[in-house]
Amino acid sequence: MALLNFRRKETVPATTDAKVEAFLHDFSIEVMPRTAEKIEDFSALLPAGTRVYIAHIEGTPIEDMVATAARLNADGYNVMPHFPARIIKDRATLADWIARYQGEADVKQALVLAGGVASPVGDFSDSMQLLETGLFDEAGFERLHVAGHPEGNRDIDMDGGRLRVDEALKWKNAFQSRTDAKMAIATQFAFEAQPIIEWADSLNYAGITLPIHIGIAGPAKLQTLIKFAIACGVGPSLKVLQKRAMDVTKLLLPYEPTDVITELAAHKAENPDWNVSHVHFFPLGGIKTNATWAQTNGGTAAVPAKAS
Repeated sequence: MALLNFRRKETVPATTDAKVEAFLHDFSIEVMPRTAEKIEDFSALLPAGTRVYIAHIEGTPIEDMVATAARLNADGYNVMPHFPARIIKDRATLADWIARYQGEADVKQALVLAGGVASPVGDFSDSMQLLETGLFDEAGFERLHVAGHPEGNRDIDMDGGRLRVDEALKWKNAFQSRTDAKMAIATQFAFEAQPIIEWADSLNYAGITLPIHIGIAGPAKLQTLIKFAIACGVGPSLKVLQKRAMDVTKLLLPYEPTDVITELAAHKAENPDWNVSHVHFFPLGGIKTNATWAQTNGGTAAVPAKAS
């Protein structure tokens, strides 16, 4: 399958698992302005057309976010910045951000989420309030993703359940019928396939038809992953890492998401209509390391560049 404007240093090995290769087609990856600054040439790492999310962490100036988006867009990537409700002061600020992204970086996609801030800085506390402004629709955004939590989110459901997050997804599922934008769920990362499969199936049974871009942590040191997993509230699948940490022979080896990806890919091959449609990588061990792993295992970008 042809890649656009991509200089590949190595060919994918003939031993690549065909199911994994199919599952990793059109994968996406997340960056931040400060991590993107360290990459001299993205085209040496990622196929043109790859969807690149830009995480907006509290305290990051909007100017840095827009500049990163403009750079990635100019390099031929599908740019999807985060719009975290709890760090957006008011409707005027949201309108300003949208205008900047469109005018300076030709952005037409957004991940709309609450954001990991305990107290909102202004009028918005959740992604539904951002969507209800109608500003994304008025601006002609072509794709809107929302957050999903396969193992729950204790910031929302403090009892460890999923009642409130699932109700929010039902609302967003209904919202898609009121907009021309394509919508999908981009999830928090998890380390075990079975909880992901059960969660995705539960959404389908509940009538939530939004496709799922499943979050996967890229290769990283085990200690790094455990730190991020605890900070991000990863649930039961954290035990996969904890069990590995107890094995002295594996403790110092870098974690790779081979097992979880292989199992999910096999499930997708057996169930082609399964609602998990894409893989989204969190490069916790570095963008280069993650991009190399994805492509070594057959990951490719959508064709043509900047297509949905």
